[in-house]
Amino acid sequence: MVNINCQGITFPNIQAVIFDKDGTLEDSQEFLRNLGLKRSRLVDAQIPGVGEPLLMSFGINGSKIDPTGLMAVGSRRENEIVAAGYIAETGRGWLESLNIARRAFDEADQMLKNNNNSPLFVGSLEVIKSLYAAGLRLGILSAAPTKDVQRFVEQNHLKDYFQLEMGVDSANLNKPDPALFLKACEKLGVAPEVTLMVGDSAGDIEMAKNAGAAGCLGICWGNAKVSHLEKADVAIASLAEIKLA
Repeated sequence: MVNINCQGITFPNIQAVIFDKDGTLEDSQEFLRNLGLKRSRLVDAQIPGVGEPLLMSFGINGSKIDPTGLMAVGSRRENEIVAAGYIAETGRGWLESLNIARRAFDEADQMLKNNNNSPLFVGSLEVIKSLYAAGLRLGILSAAPTKDVQRFVEQNHLKDYFQLEMGVDSANLNKPDPALFLKACEKLGVAPEVTLMVGDSAGDIEMAKNAGAAGCLGICWGNAKVSHLEKADVAIASLAEIKLA
């Protein structure tokens, strides 16, 4: 077991650390923005007039993406349902609306599949290595599909450090449902009360707290003083703030 210190707060007897992916380990803001733009344009090409309100619902405004918005924290399924809702408002049936949204999302994925290589945040690898060397079990728990988590791990040569690469592949279980965190802990072979969660969204924090995690570290790179992290045990601006005590 390891003691972890962060901004003067010590989390004792930790056995594992679970990280979110997008916005926590992966600097994916630009990719998510481009993906949201592509999705909305493809939907708008079939259903004119839907694109702009869809962008707003995604949390995309010009060159910026809302870190609390749908694209940043929602699963693909949740994004599809919202897109289908806008399509259905035009008078189409619900199943037809879902199919139009799903096809547009699939096409967007294909168009950007060679650009889905967002980098690790600077300094993340060093922290990952130090936690692994201390004997901690490490996992990734993302709202993205598991295949995207696995691709991220492979692209960044992280396979040696992470024992869990887990995403959301079912519409029935997603953040902030604590059952998702409990499932991740079970796969890692650790109890939630000896596991830290590190994430960039209120959903990460709510999920882990309700699952009985040892602690929740909220991260917003460069600026931890953001309202959506107020319920975290500690809010940090860099993973380098996580220290072995």
